Amino acid sequence: MTQKSTPKLPAKSGVNYFFDGFSLIKRKGLRTFVFIPLMINLVLFAGVIYLAVGQLDLFFAWMEAQLPEYLSWLNFLLWPLAVTTMLVMLAFVFSSVMNWLAAPFNGLLAEKVEQLLTGKPMNTGSGVDIIKDLPRILGREWMKLKYYLPRALVFLLLFLVPMVGQTLAPILWFLFSAWMMAIQYCDYPFDNHKVSFKDMRFALNQTRGSSFSFGATVTLFSMIPVVNFIVMPVAICGATAMWVDKYREAYRNPRVSPE
Repeated sequence: MTQKSTPKLPAKSGVNYFFDGFSLIKRKGLRTFVFIPLMINLVLFAGVIYLAVGQLDLFFAWMEAQLPEYLSWLNFLLWPLAVTTMLVMLAFVFSSVMNWLAAPFNGLLAEKVEQLLTGKPMNTGSGVDIIKDLPRILGREWMKLKYYLPRALVFLLLFLVPMVGQTLAPILWFLFSAWMMAIQYCDYPFDNHKVSFKDMRFALNQTRGSSFSFGATVTLFSMIPVVNFIVMPVAICGATAMWVDKYREAYRNPRVSPE
């Protein structure tokens, strides 16, 4: 079957859509749907930070016992470095775990944002229907994970290559992370309309500039401590606004995608 044509694009960047999310999460009617995944995020992230800092404390106690006394001053340099590295890594790893746990709430938030922006109900069913839909929702998250893991492995291996690891690998990893952030958050409004994962990737690829600028902004804000707590609902709201402007008319009644 012939792939759908690319919709006409409004003159708005992905960065703009991400910042639109900050305004949308404060809108009346959305706060409840923002609050639930946000509280899950805060509680789990705080727990992980607490455990990680405890492990770091044990590690540095062990390291201090191994270091000669004249090198003990290294602890003052290594602590900030280790904590900063931990926060950056958690920004990526924890967001992936949270996307699994909060997937049903994220899809519901995307639905409510779309209703607010369009003024048209989606009639997706009751709470019981959402629970019945959990296997499909989690299956969609599994598709994203299968897409992510082999590509992430390739990009990570580039860091082991001399010269490339020092120059191209960090740039390529950032671009890949930006692409994955666009896929992760834009997928919720697409999935609400049962648009296939393949068609969703096709649409984002056709609007590559907006996709990468949106994903890059999400990636950067995910690396900022404290701010990264609210990145998920902000990104979902911004991605849904982008869906409404750029893709909704062409994809709200999706057909079977081509093989």
